[in-house]
Amino acid sequence: MNNIALGKYLPLDSVIHKLDPRAKICAMLLVMIAIFIPTGYIGYAVIGLLVLAVALSAKLKINFLWRAMKPMLFMLVFLLVINLMVVRSGTLLFTIFGWEIYSDAISQTLYIVIRLALMIMITTILTATTKPLELTLGIEDLLKPFQKIHVPAHEIAMMISIALRFIPTLIEETQRIMKAQASRGVDMEEGKLMEKIRAILSLIVPLFVSAFQRAEDLAYAMEARGYVPNQPRTRYKQLKMQGKDYILLIGSMLLLAGMIVLCFYA
Repeated sequence: MNNIALGKYLPLDSVIHKLDPRAKICAMLLVMIAIFIPTGYIGYAVIGLLVLAVALSAKLKINFLWRAMKPMLFMLVFLLVINLMVVRSGTLLFTIFGWEIYSDAISQTLYIVIRLALMIMITTILTATTKPLELTLGIEDLLKPFQKIHVPAHEIAMMISIALRFIPTLIEETQRIMKAQASRGVDMEEGKLMEKIRAILSLIVPLFVSAFQRAEDLAYAMEARGYVPNQPRTRYKQLKMQGKDYILLIGSMLLLAGMIVLCFYA
């Protein structure tokens, strides 16, 4: 578990940890919107510096954020190859084995990589500084206005919280199954295509069985504790916004407004 960063909560003593989960969720959404505004490398640099400043304020190490992005490296390389093959606009940079590489292919790939990296960093900061229970309460409170149109706010919040909680558990289970299969002589890196497919199937099948077993155990545990989804529930911990939470929200709004202005004048 120490090598897994995605979805993992770190019990540290920092200003970010003490913020209201609703403020952190809203700030994350505002920054996410700002990331997709086409402001160029200047805007992404500003957002990146602010995200790093928040991570350092939360006492998170850069290595921790890097571990959260490592699972996305394969997808980023795949996007790079697709863009190099599909995008045929811009300035011709060079030719590799008769295939022409254009500047727009490189720039679009960099934009995608930067956006994904920033989103992963923001999500990692949120899950690393917010307890799963607080995250559930925050999402539920934010979805409460939609209960008037019969949106199950509590059930949605519970599902999101369970999904985030089980991400590191499933990753750990995958690593355990891979080591068990390797000890039995299964090689997932070498061999022909059909052999690799069989090796992957030998990993997927027990992983699904384990995931369903964990889900069943969790359902029994919740039922044994008297959990009923549609019934009204009381809370021991009540969320209350403070001044520092409003400062975070105002700062996120100013960042979004600044990115919109920069989009028109960049």
